[in-house]
Amino acid sequence: MARVRRTEQPRTSGGDLLHDQVVEALADEAERGYELGGAERVPVGRPSLSAPAAAGRSPRVNVRIPAETYEALRRRAREEARTVSDLAREALVQYVGEGRGR
Repeated sequence: MARVRRTEQPRTSGGDLLHDQVVEALADEAERGYELGGAERVPVGRPSLSAPAAAGRSPRVNVRIPAETYEALRRRAREEARTVSDLAREALVQYVGEGRGR
């Protein structure tokens, strides 16, 4: 196995020192390879807004609005300690009557 020169001892993401024996053991394990067939898939990204959460991605909608409306929306979001997206989502749900088949 090739040796790598280091200026300082490697550390874990938690800051603990990784001693040479541990580094060697991890390298040996990696060189043997991993069986990923039984590995659990971990979802990445933001959670879906659709029910159930495992349903996949939530559709994304982009709209253009006047600058004055955007500023009012930002101001309201700040006042309510919410996001612009959250307020826009709530307004759209109320307008279209989500789940009422309009």
